[in-house]
Amino acid sequence: MSPPLLRCSSGRLVTLFGSFSASRSKLVTQAAATPHSCYLRNTMHYQTEERGRPNSTDYRIYFKTSEGKYVSPFHDIPLIAEGEQDNDVPAKKPKKTESEVLFNMVVEVPRWSNAKMEIATKEPLNPIKQDVKKGKLRYVANVFPHKGYIWNYGALPQTWEDPDHTDEETKCCGDNDPIDVCEIGTQVCSPGQVIQVKVLGILAMIDEGEMDWKVIAINAADPDAKNLNSIEDVRRSRPGHLEATVDWFRKYKVPDGKPENQFGFNGQFKDKDFAVEIIKSTHEHWRALVQKQTNSWGIICKNISCCDSPFKCSADETRDVVQSAPAFGSTHPVSPDVDKWHFV
Repeated sequence: MSPPLLRCSSGRLVTLFGSFSASRSKLVTQAAATPHSCYLRNTMHYQTEERGRPNSTDYRIYFKTSEGKYVSPFHDIPLIAEGEQDNDVPAKKPKKTESEVLFNMVVEVPRWSNAKMEIATKEPLNPIKQDVKKGKLRYVANVFPHKGYIWNYGALPQTWEDPDHTDEETKCCGDNDPIDVCEIGTQVCSPGQVIQVKVLGILAMIDEGEMDWKVIAINAADPDAKNLNSIEDVRRSRPGHLEATVDWFRKYKVPDGKPENQFGFNGQFKDKDFAVEIIKSTHEHWRALVQKQTNSWGIICKNISCCDSPFKCSADETRDVVQSAPAFGSTHPVSPDVDKWHFV
């Protein structure tokens, strides 16, 4: 049976939000990833292939299907996760409401780590790489009492915060990236892991005048997932977690000489229904992007599964992209300065 990922997705996903039960059979299944400690990590439907030298500017994590076809985690992994499935266990019954829909999340940064890993939106196939500023690899500072990222951090595929779109409430434009996710489960994930998450709420961060939404979610396979169904559940069962999240985002750039980040809605989290509406909007913007109906802002849209996209390419083309990258090599050492405390 061919991988479900390869079915056309660009024109179908959006129908889920308008008619969930009618369109569910058309959606694409993605199982949670289970990485292994080698340069080729296996998952149920995906593998991640490392190229270049870890902790260097040439390091990349590429994605491929179980059949060996390279894909973009930005454009080819579907936004919607049709159902949970573990090995040979059948998927659960479909959910019935928008707020119960599970979303695929591409993990970029594991909890407690500092390297600012991100989907390379302006490179072919959009591998994960470490962000670089002024020729140096970026690491987030440890702003006391936090160590690195305090959640598994990543993005929802097939979403895009359009710089040409002005948010009605905050009057800020998008930051030209997929929408970010803070996954608050108990497991520490791996870069490139794809998990199914339940959305709980959203925070409206404003980063140097740009809209930078932060979705709060939990891995659907987490033991706590059944008890966390709203942002109020998080507030009630995890005292201080949401406040720490705002504090982290407010101050994490201050050690680099930047001002504190600001927030819409007075820094208050919005509920999951509001979050789903924002996700729907960013998915529509992504759809226009891959269909070449809007300014691309430098985004590379090469993909193998979006049937309405002029950027759709062949498996041979995607293989050439990966094979042109440097071979996997030895890990570079990390400066001990990364572990330094900062008091702001």
